[in-house]
Amino acid sequence: MPADADKNLTHIAGREGTITYIAGRVLDRDGRPISGAWVEIWQCDANGRYHHVRDGRVGPPPDENFKGYGQTLTDATGGSRFPTILPVPYPGRTPHIHFAVSASGFPRLITQMYVAGEPQNGHDGVLMGVLDPAACARLIVLLEPGALTGTFDIVLG
Repeated sequence: MPADADKNLTHIAGREGTITYIAGRVLDRDGRPISGAWVEIWQCDANGRYHHVRDGRVGPPPDENFKGYGQTLTDATGGSRFPTILPVPYPGRTPHIHFAVSASGFPRLITQMYVAGEPQNGHDGVLMGVLDPAACARLIVLLEPGALTGTFDIVLG
């Protein structure tokens, strides 16, 4: 984990990439918000590189001005918001953001959010591994133009 692990993945000066805001709520199966849930996200940088010791890909070096990881607790409405960058593809994967959510009384959930309209979506082995079309659709988020903003709600239970 980076030493500066808050919810803002972008505030390091000089980072590359298009600023994007991902918001969402953590809910139980009955649609009730879960406050105090721990939400973590991580993603590759604008060069398609992860800030992780196991990222051994050859190519451009990682953008040292992008943290690639963020964490926060949900508020009273179950909400969280992360300023980050627009996810980019890398060999074999469509643009995506990883999420891990932990809350008292629920098993930890690890999932991924994908970007609507990406041409690689139909070829991504992880996304295409979700065989239920409705479940697959819930993982794909439309990013609203302008100040790119997307909403990704997560249901635990």
